[in-house]
Amino acid sequence: MSKYYVNKFLFTVDRDPEYLKRYTEDPHTFVAIWEQSIGPRLSDAEMSTVNGFTPQERNALINHDYVALFEMGAHFFLNLTLFIGIYDEPYMEKSGPLAFQKEFAAKLQHWVGKDYPSVAT
Repeated sequence: MSKYYVNKFLFTVDRDPEYLKRYTEDPHTFVAIWEQSIGPRLSDAEMSTVNGFTPQERNALINHDYVALFEMGAHFFLNLTLFIGIYDEPYMEKSGPLAFQKEFAAKLQHWVGKDYPSVAT
């Protein structure tokens, strides 16, 4: 897994309301656009050609599969905060405060007592 690139995606999208909206509404298109034109940007004048998502990473991002991202070593906090941005309000309307966070924890329950995947890049 290219943890750096996945974590860069999670960080960048979570901190830009327009990116978050686009990713929420059409993840397939947005992930492709991000990988081709946003992610490679190092500065206003420089682009990288080194990084790219693996098919598994791309699929997990497109499907909002935060469990798979966690298991591949995506940074826990970046993973959680991005998907809170997407799901917190709809879940709260249905099930009350912290509903999404509780679901996130429940879906990762099988990791209790195990060493978490390394987030080292």
